[in-house]
Amino acid sequence: MATIGDVARVAGVSRSTASYALTGRRPVTPAVRARVEAAVAALGYTPNAGARALATSQTQVLGLLVQFLEDEFAPAMLQYMLGVSNVAREYGYDILMVSDADGAQALKRITDSRMVDGVVLLNVADQDNRLPVLRAAAQPAALVGLPADCTGLDVFDLDFAEAGRTMVDHLAALGHREAVLVSQPEHVVERGGAYVWRLRDAALAQARTRGMTLHAVYGESRQPAVGTLLHDLLDRYPDATALLAHNEAVAAALPSVLHDRGVRVPQDLSVVGQYSDEFARTFSLPYSSIESAPDRLGRMAVRQLVQRIEQPERGEPHVVRFVSPELVDRGSTAAPRAHRRPPTVASAEANRPWHARA
Repeated sequence: MATIGDVARVAGVSRSTASYALTGRRPVTPAVRARVEAAVAALGYTPNAGARALATSQTQVLGLLVQFLEDEFAPAMLQYMLGVSNVAREYGYDILMVSDADGAQALKRITDSRMVDGVVLLNVADQDNRLPVLRAAAQPAALVGLPADCTGLDVFDLDFAEAGRTMVDHLAALGHREAVLVSQPEHVVERGGAYVWRLRDAALAQARTRGMTLHAVYGESRQPAVGTLLHDLLDRYPDATALLAHNEAVAAALPSVLHDRGVRVPQDLSVVGQYSDEFARTFSLPYSSIESAPDRLGRMAVRQLVQRIEQPERGEPHVVRFVSPELVDRGSTAAPRAHRRPPTVASAEANRPWHARA
């Protein structure tokens, strides 16, 4: 098995220079780096993780804290996990995925034992009990998701409020005056899924501004409840000419429901969702959507995290950065059909911001 000494000999450099070229700990010239990389390829060299950890006090492993929750659509979460793991690999880091139900205890275990050099946190709640552990840990962390308090943390997320406004503006510009917004299940909100009410409240406020009636309802995450809900909504709001799906399970189930009812998109109903382009391809969804950008968010989070791990001396202030929403037009929206009767006013409860409810 090849060693770093073998790599150095073949490349014609010292062991330390070969190590610097591979780890990036110190700058080396492009020519030297090329020779070292060529030697690595020729010898089939793989760094010994244990020796590297002893030599550098680092593991080249990032912790990925994620939870698979019954009331969320697992394939959507996988997109974020893949985004993080793919980018981490590009930077030379492996991923230790932790999915313990007690996230705070699991996080303390892997940081106290120095199993990881840094942490990426998914499923971020508004009041997340893992954040005090992160702030006390020796390792840096990056969050994909916005908590109520971002102090001492690097945070990256889609601008969900602007996404809600963009969806409404797009439909209002086409002439829609009544629509239905289907959000994530209510339990997601109750445990602090702020992204749900950030989009929902902004969409409702923008609908009032644009003179649109928007019926905001909670969705489901599993069949047959998803299909039952969609049939009920289409019966309950016959004059709605558009549907906004902030719920991946709803978007995935919608084609079969509309087919069963003989509803054509966009001739009879305009549809706009919020999910990733990869998700749309996986489920063959023909609907225009706000790109959730899991790959971009993963890249931003990992890049920032690796910079803090490898250049701690920079001591830069922590950042909160939002990805601006991008509407991907797949031809599922158009000017509405004529109303069969004047639209009704959405219920006061549906139009009240989530935080204002009892």
